Amino acid sequence: MSRKEKKAPVMPESVARALIQLGLLLLVVGIWEAGVRLGWISAFLFGSPFGIARYMVKALADGSLLYDTWITVFEATLGFVLGTLAGSVLGLSLWYSPFIARTVEPIVVAFNSVPKIAFAPIIILWFGTGLTAKVALAISLTSIVALIAAYQAAKDADPDLQGLMVTLGANKHSIFFGVIVPSSLPAIVATFRINVGFGLVGAVVGEFISSQRGLGHLIFTASSLYDLNTVWVGLITLMAVGFVLYFLIDWFERSLLPWKSNEHRQELRV
Repeated sequence: MSRKEKKAPVMPESVARALIQLGLLLLVVGIWEAGVRLGWISAFLFGSPFGIARYMVKALADGSLLYDTWITVFEATLGFVLGTLAGSVLGLSLWYSPFIARTVEPIVVAFNSVPKIAFAPIIILWFGTGLTAKVALAISLTSIVALIAAYQAAKDADPDLQGLMVTLGANKHSIFFGVIVPSSLPAIVATFRINVGFGLVGAVVGEFISSQRGLGHLIFTASSLYDLNTVWVGLITLMAVGFVLYFLIDWFERSLLPWKSNEHRQELRV
């Protein structure tokens, strides 16, 4: 009998990719720390990995970093949810009246062309320096994206399917909830990935301008004192928060639209 050859175990692609990414990160951090210790890199201008780690451990131990993170996440999440919900509802509602949609479209385009950060001083003036101002700034960033995406998706809904509904005697409300909303849902959910970042931007910029707590306040105060290690801690925490929120949105999308996940798997197999 011939002995069957044993195949060497193959490492999953996701594990291999994660190991390569981790290796590259450790390499960069190692070169950075070595450069600081050898005097090739200025710790004053770039900070040092050891100093960053030391401050992060201290801030985690006394709870200040967790509290600042909670403040920023709460502001960003509230702005993201309210802005995305309001924008999506308004965008879908424009389907009811093409005349109103064509009337407000130039206004929406003009508003969208202005960097929303420019409205920050006005929002602070209107809503003060508390939670409302940060949430309002996050809403101003997220609502327009959701509105445009929802309106475009509603406008591009299958006309043949709408015609079939009319033939079957459906009224406009039935067409809206039976065709427009379901067909627009994937486009609306796709904006979540963009808007979760905009929500963080709105919260952090609001904290830059006026705040006593939050990651934006931490970064702004540390940069004013030329404390690069603390600045890096704030930035790393923001990246970690964005990473977690992104994967939460991904999980939500796969739960809400399971057929999209199946289509993606089939494409990968091909």
